[in-house]
Amino acid sequence: MAANHPTRRNILKTAGGLSAAMALGAGGVLSAASPAAAVGDGFGLRIVDRNENDHRMWYYRFDTEAIGWDPAVNVLLPDDYHWSGRTYPVLYLFHGGGTDQDFITFDRERIRDWTAGKPIIVVMPDGGHAGWYSNPVSSNVGPRNWEHFHIAQLLPWVEANFRTFAEYDGRAVGGFSMGGFGALKYAAKYWGHFASVSAHSGPASMRRDNGLVTHWANLSSAALDLGGGTVYGAPLWDEARVNADNPVQRIESYRNKRVFLVAGTSPDPISWFDTANETQVLAGQREFRGLLDRAGIPHESHEVPGGHFVRHDLLDHDINGIIARLRKA
Repeated sequence: MAANHPTRRNILKTAGGLSAAMALGAGGVLSAASPAAAVGDGFGLRIVDRNENDHRMWYYRFDTEAIGWDPAVNVLLPDDYHWSGRTYPVLYLFHGGGTDQDFITFDRERIRDWTAGKPIIVVMPDGGHAGWYSNPVSSNVGPRNWEHFHIAQLLPWVEANFRTFAEYDGRAVGGFSMGGFGALKYAAKYWGHFASVSAHSGPASMRRDNGLVTHWANLSSAALDLGGGTVYGAPLWDEARVNADNPVQRIESYRNKRVFLVAGTSPDPISWFDTANETQVLAGQREFRGLLDRAGIPHESHEVPGGHFVRHDLLDHDINGIIARLRKA
């Protein structure tokens, strides 16, 4: 996989060539944390592996009943975290779908470089190969409740173990592709949690084109994560879940937030599948932006050449905008 092209070719192969469907350390944790919190017990999480040797990038793997295997997270700390004594805002940054995507995705995207010298903590958790940042309707392989893990367990664990602003103006959420969808979804469903939301090539409309994104969420999750189970239900969807998760149906939930959107406008020469991805992303983001405009909700959007990949210049620009929006360290 090229460093700046996290493609979905593996999903395409696994799902059987579906037509133009869219997918998508050092020492203790912190001096103010209680011993129980520092160990990771509580919030339904138990640390089973950890590495805090690097002064910035700390790694944890958890046992949790929410997920049928042990998901991991990277926590990227500011350069001065260990001696500043300051409290910091947090960006929860989500990876895309596919067998080449996990919690280290943004390490490969040089997130350490883009945040060097910047006063923000970046939390990068596992989200499954095709978890869609959701609690699925059905699973044949045990629990895969990613939404519960991220919102009810990981977020409070981070705030108990690191010096963060545990408030609306202290949190941002963003992501690429499936992760961009997850960011838009969480920002709306948990509107009091996040003051900034960013979707880099993330779909914003689940029902357009006869529900292409919803169908792809079901197909990709069935093939890669759920052993034939689905995120939204098949052959009939759980309509209430789709309504709750669909960004274009939650427009008022984005009021008073910073909203940042990126989509490509031209084919990606690497893969036809990436082109299909970005075509649907662009259409959905345009629909979303139009609704935001009509509601009088400000947003920043970028349509740029190319297909379905992370654009480093816009990721860097986004991080600066997130820091400007959130409470200052």
